[in-house]
Amino acid sequence: MKIQYKIDRIDHNIFYKKNIDNSIISEIEKIKSDKKILFIYDGKIQQKIVEQLFRKLKNSGCDVSAYEFKGNKYNKTEKTLFSLINLMMNKKFTKKSLLISLGGGVIGDVSALAASLYYRGVLYFYIPSTMTSIVDSCIGGKTGINYKNIINSIGNYYHANSVFIYHDILKNIPDREYYSGIPEIIKCGLLKKNKIINILLKSKDQIIKRDYKTLESLCTETLKTKIILFKNDIYENGIRLHLNFGHTFAHSFEMATEKLLNKELIRHGEAVGIGMLCEILLSSKKKNKVYNLLEKILKQYSLPTSLHQYDLNISKQKMIDQVYKAIFLDKKKINKLPRYIGLKTIYKPHIKEIENTGEILEVIKKFI
Repeated sequence: MKIQYKIDRIDHNIFYKKNIDNSIISEIEKIKSDKKILFIYDGKIQQKIVEQLFRKLKNSGCDVSAYEFKGNKYNKTEKTLFSLINLMMNKKFTKKSLLISLGGGVIGDVSALAASLYYRGVLYFYIPSTMTSIVDSCIGGKTGINYKNIINSIGNYYHANSVFIYHDILKNIPDREYYSGIPEIIKCGLLKKNKIINILLKSKDQIIKRDYKTLESLCTETLKTKIILFKNDIYENGIRLHLNFGHTFAHSFEMATEKLLNKELIRHGEAVGIGMLCEILLSSKKKNKVYNLLEKILKQYSLPTSLHQYDLNISKQKMIDQVYKAIFLDKKKINKLPRYIGLKTIYKPHIKEIENTGEILEVIKKFI
């Protein structure tokens, strides 16, 4: 599978490949890189995958520098960002040099930001390695680091020249990471009419087995839907904001649990699933057909539908207060009140400002 789309009249590509082939080398030739490469990878990825990619790059005549770091939220910092920029500077990279990142959303966000800042932009390829990065963050151009305990508070928009999705990597993703990417897929299925919901409902066994053709189709539908929503609204002034469905509450759950428990309790995708339920309930004032459909799919893939399924080990009131506080730090806010994406009817999302703050508390209480 190959998807091609344009941003500012520049071609961008997504490849879905069964095995690690020579497509990445072909794309390096097409973009006329000077073949100086910084290859950033997550140490959790199978060593044979890393070595296979490294060998392909070296054997094609590239001058490759490898850099390993752990792709967790604690490394999504300015320290990591400047370590990557320093590496490019020390290797005398030019604007035609290439940064390639192999990892999940954290590595993708930090690497893309470094690529955008060095000499105001070097060439950039991304190989996503988690389900959430494969179906969501690998495209759209969002970069970022976390600062002052606020998720993605520093960042910009910088699109990978090419994205390479390898089924060899996808089939080896740990189960929890694999399933936590499914809410981002469901999100695209609820926002726009496509085949996603039908595939999720009818192809459970193939998805659990990680069947190549089924996942290729599911990822293709999801990424094409995302492209429709962002390609004419890169900076989130309108329709692209719909892709934040579930995220106002999701980020609040993530920030609150990390602050109070000092550890990652909930994965981003898991939080998005619960966040979408919250935002449907907030916009509709009651459970409706969309809520019931979403809840059914989440349960079908053994995904959480509230924080009750986690061992919080902290008072309920403390967690409610912290989640409520975190909602007011949301980046989509343009006035004093936070915004979220309401969805009363499938395929009809709308951007809403939360005017009744008491309703926020009522919704939070139902999920903690």
